[in-house]
Amino acid sequence: MIWYVNANAPREGNGLKETPFRFISDAAKVARPGDEVVVAPGVYRESVHPVFAGEENRRIVYRSEVPLGAEITGAEPLTGWKKVKGKLWTNRVKNTVFGSFNPYVERVEGDWYFAPDVRHTGSVFLNDLAMAEATSLDACRKGVPDPHSWNPDESKYQWYSEQDGEDTVFYANFQGKDPNKEKVEIVVRRNCFMPEENGIGYITVSGFVISKGATTWAPPAAYQDGLIGPHWSRGWIIEDCEVYGSRCCGISLGKYLDPENNMYFFTRRVKSPTQMERDAVCRGQYHGWLKEKVGSHIVRRCHIHHCGQTGIVGRMGAVFSTIEDCHIHDICTTGQLGGAETAGIKLHAAIDVTVRRCHIHDCIMGIWFDWEAQGARISQNLLHDNHRPDGVDQGPGAMFNCDIFIEVGHGPTLIDNNVLLSKVSVVIPSQGIACVQNLMLGSFGLINSGVDSVVNGQREPRYTPYHIRHRTEVAGFMTILHGDDRIYNNLIIQHYPVTDETKTPQNADYQHAGTACFDIFPTYEEWVKPFSLSAQANMGGLATAHFGHLPVWVEGNAYFGGANVCKHEQRHLVDEDTKIRVELTEQDGRWILKTNAVQALKDFRDGIITTDLLGLAFEPEQRFENPDGTDIIFDRDYFGSHRGLDTLPGPFADAQEEYSVL
Repeated sequence: MIWYVNANAPREGNGLKETPFRFISDAAKVARPGDEVVVAPGVYRESVHPVFAGEENRRIVYRSEVPLGAEITGAEPLTGWKKVKGKLWTNRVKNTVFGSFNPYVERVEGDWYFAPDVRHTGSVFLNDLAMAEATSLDACRKGVPDPHSWNPDESKYQWYSEQDGEDTVFYANFQGKDPNKEKVEIVVRRNCFMPEENGIGYITVSGFVISKGATTWAPPAAYQDGLIGPHWSRGWIIEDCEVYGSRCCGISLGKYLDPENNMYFFTRRVKSPTQMERDAVCRGQYHGWLKEKVGSHIVRRCHIHHCGQTGIVGRMGAVFSTIEDCHIHDICTTGQLGGAETAGIKLHAAIDVTVRRCHIHDCIMGIWFDWEAQGARISQNLLHDNHRPDGVDQGPGAMFNCDIFIEVGHGPTLIDNNVLLSKVSVVIPSQGIACVQNLMLGSFGLINSGVDSVVNGQREPRYTPYHIRHRTEVAGFMTILHGDDRIYNNLIIQHYPVTDETKTPQNADYQHAGTACFDIFPTYEEWVKPFSLSAQANMGGLATAHFGHLPVWVEGNAYFGGANVCKHEQRHLVDEDTKIRVELTEQDGRWILKTNAVQALKDFRDGIITTDLLGLAFEPEQRFENPDGTDIIFDRDYFGSHRGLDTLPGPFADAQEEYSVL
């Protein structure tokens, strides 16, 4: 059955082509497995809650008839503004328009939220720009640029709201623009396209603009909403969509509502935050967190931008998913919100998740996999400018900046064939990480750091789970011993100047590129020696070794511009004389990387990296392999081109001076 929807239909219909529905929500109440909902161009000001699930081979498809022609939005136009004085205008709306959820009363708050200023889930948009929420009427009147915004000129446009009886009163500084002659909207709905119930799986959403919602802060032990998301189900496809203007999260692949564990620390505080997160993992298994029921989503070819917290978020619900060919930018860069859980992509428990061929830039972080990135792979992505612009201060409660952050996981986690151009490339307070064939202009960070705390004079380890291979079932819990990393065949360049020599590899914003930060870890031969059967050590006698650092493997890397070298590395290239140039520019919609670094490798080559060479991640005893358990041979480069019998360090198979990287 094909159901038709047209916002411009002369009157409400019954979903037939001649008499279409006017609202997508009407089609969402009747669409069954195998049905397609075809949506005509237009603006659909509604929140769509699909009622029925599709089936694995009989999906329910929601398709914009014209790609990006149909827009689902949580905003409503607001006209009739009255001038107060100078650049300040005012307006008011009846609270009945919001129903039971008033975004201008509901605060952005909860677990892991650190910003001190009060912010609300609502937003005011001027010509599709999310204006900044001022902390007071006087601040709104002044409209001073925010020193924490990555785009200070935009931050001058500000709004403020107050409650007056049954009304919400708005004030806005439009910086000299007449709001009655511009497009001004306020957000009135929380979501645009999300089921209200769990388990509404096998739905495809294709070709829509999905914009502007009063989404709430989405920490891992809480219900995670977004403008669009599958809400704890299986097998969604979100493709060819533009998603923007979310107060917090754009796409949510994340957690269901568990009332007993929802915002636990924020509301009760009696358990440590880490214990709360461990509880969430185990409770999730009780509530159906199984490969057969949750995850296996695909997000592809989506343009996700200008969201306050994350572009894509997910705790546990994203397992076995693929995110590919997406463009993600301008995430958590306004200085408005501050806390953990902020990145272009922020996933907890990214078990067997693949992120590939994405372009991620101008985000507070590019990709952040937190806990249980077991079997995850980050491959063939372009990441750049995921750091504050010069002169911009770190926002109150805001996180540090980097391209990739893998936190307290046990591996195996693969980072391969990426172009990483930000000041900090990879932050890994984790173990079981393999960095293979990347171009890195930045540093490693939080090496042997960022895990445990000292409380009451004693070390308090942060135990995190690891899982049965390629499953969600928990196999065990362990603290991070650090090490167990493989750093092979990367092209590492000290591109950014070192301005603070006091920073060490234990800092998240360490400035020295290179692998010397891995000197503190043993080689495999050093590490395994105490465990020899000939040593005849008893169980207690091996405690020091059991809780010591794990080994690392570092080989085949090339270093330029003063990048430092791990003392364990035997086979490498160091060139401190060639002046290396790296420049990324946009030309007519194409992104061009110009560099002489690959040609400067000259005759230096190394072997092809394989699953067998990388071995087992220590704690889960799992190989660096495909989700189906098959081997990986790293004989394909950033573009998918074949490397031949040996390989250049870095993501490119051939030495050129110019690469069209997108």
